[in-house]
Amino acid sequence: MLSSRRTERQILKVMGSRVEILNDGGYRSDGRRQYELRDITIDLSQQGTADGSALMTHGLTQVLATVFGPREARVRSQTLHDRAVINVEVNVSPFSTGERRRRGRADRRVLELAATIKSTFEPVVQTNLYPRSQIDIFLHVLQQDGGLLHACINATTLALVTAGIPLLDFVCAVSGGVHSTSPMLDLTTLEENDLPNLTVAIMPKTKKVTLVTLDTRLHVDRFAEIFELACVAGQIIHKEMKHAVKERTSALATSLGSGGKPGGGERVEQDTDMNYVNDI
Repeated sequence: MLSSRRTERQILKVMGSRVEILNDGGYRSDGRRQYELRDITIDLSQQGTADGSALMTHGLTQVLATVFGPREARVRSQTLHDRAVINVEVNVSPFSTGERRRRGRADRRVLELAATIKSTFEPVVQTNLYPRSQIDIFLHVLQQDGGLLHACINATTLALVTAGIPLLDFVCAVSGGVHSTSPMLDLTTLEENDLPNLTVAIMPKTKKVTLVTLDTRLHVDRFAEIFELACVAGQIIHKEMKHAVKERTSALATSLGSGGKPGGGERVEQDTDMNYVNDI
């Protein structure tokens, strides 16, 4: 009798948690609609001696990306004569989550995260321009509340841009999931733990997909819908990233006393952004 009561309480608890994800009014636990993204903040300030850096925040998830290079490869055995080698390291701060377990650089999940980011950017970075060199990307997870992978990808894109490393296109990523039959974007930790979810990274200009990863099972009938929504959301994130890069470029040009020169280039970028808007 006692065990049956405990089972009933556990079932009610699970049902309660699912109701909190998307209530009858269509709102999620943090007050967003199912298609709404979390607030995004971008800081492209210089970080120490890094060649490029970006502090990216998606809601309560915050990641600092720093880029060093291209520079001479330290290990000759890993040097490639026709292109640069990309190295990615992820460091998860102990205070970034409520989880008591400390995750070091050798942790399996951290290594998988670093490998995924590396494979995402290897086709995008023009490594052929820097033979016999290496590009080091360091990611520091300061806070996490869901969407860690796509926050790391977006921060890495901006850090590479500020480092002046040529890219074929921006890489813009976002997570998505399905609650019952309702697709949702930019999931929090609560939602990721309870819902089938995926992460999609796109190149907005070329409209190519560089990454699709599924951490859980997702029904094939729901995949197409959430995938298309994630691609549209990637275009929106791209606009925010482009705007942040424009502001930083304008500030640097003004500080160098050449604010008049980048005007034409800025107009070209604005025209390009309008083309992206028309394509959505």
